[in-house]
Amino acid sequence: MEELQGMPIRVVTRRTGLSAHVLRVWERRYGAVTPIRTETNRRLYTEADIQRLEAMQQAIAAGHSIGRIARLSTEAIVELAAPPETEAWTSGSGFSLQTAAGSAPSPATVAPRRPDEHVEACLAAVLSLDAAALEAELARAAVEQGRVTVVERVIEPLMGRLNQLWSEGSLRIADEHLASAVVKTFLGGLRSSLHLPESAPEILVTTPAGQVHEIGALLFATVAGFEGWRVIYLGPNLPAEEIAGAARHRDVRAIALSIVYPSDDPHLGAELISLHQYLDDAVTIFCGGRATSAYTAALDEIGAVVAGSLGEARRQLAELRQVPAP
Repeated sequence: MEELQGMPIRVVTRRTGLSAHVLRVWERRYGAVTPIRTETNRRLYTEADIQRLEAMQQAIAAGHSIGRIARLSTEAIVELAAPPETEAWTSGSGFSLQTAAGSAPSPATVAPRRPDEHVEACLAAVLSLDAAALEAELARAAVEQGRVTVVERVIEPLMGRLNQLWSEGSLRIADEHLASAVVKTFLGGLRSSLHLPESAPEILVTTPAGQVHEIGALLFATVAGFEGWRVIYLGPNLPAEEIAGAARHRDVRAIALSIVYPSDDPHLGAELISLHQYLDDAVTIFCGGRATSAYTAALDEIGAVVAGSLGEARRQLAELRQVPAP
């Protein structure tokens, strides 16, 4: 039998700097390259595959998203990755065009990205375990899109994509931890820049007992601040009596609960009902998160306001703020 020719994945990672995990995601999700498969299902890559991957890295660094370039020919990707031509004067010959080889475009020449392109760039940074790149992309998105859009149309869909990869078994624990840490810090910076009057209504934000994922709660806390609410953030995984005690102590107008995972907690329904019983009827309970629909019966019973997205939550918060306090 003729032996297949090609390079194993360890050679490709060494030459391109891409991790094996990123390579597999690019192949499976985007069809970036199609390596040869041996009888034992080992991947073998050609020199053309490596050149294509290197061109893709350069194109992404130039501002293009993996989702847009993965289906292009290698020649087209190389053209996208090439530095722009710059105008220059040459001695004695008048005006000419010269290529600024190796020079990066100035910020003024970099076209703003769409929100979905920011999401792709952030995802690539997470899968590369590149915290600095993720921080830089979020900062760029905030400048180009504004703080509301970066939260609702970049970070929220990014976390949704990461949740999807996690459910597919394509995301490592390290990837998820890195993304959560960077996003948590970024959202904290957005919230710290808000300056609200002492008269602003107060909302308590947390997750109920058994719900340990807090990014959803932090996202809600951030958009609540955008809408003029003074946020009391208590972190995740609090029992009903603790939430109610804090709410009474501060005399808050509303409580927001993020319900993300698990979606089959047999105790959560009773926790929600207990919380409602502990509270004054004037306190509005907001709920959101991808597992919210699993607890519809309990949420209906306590009269919770359910938000299907951050944009919807922001509108609901704005409406409640217009209602005079009892």
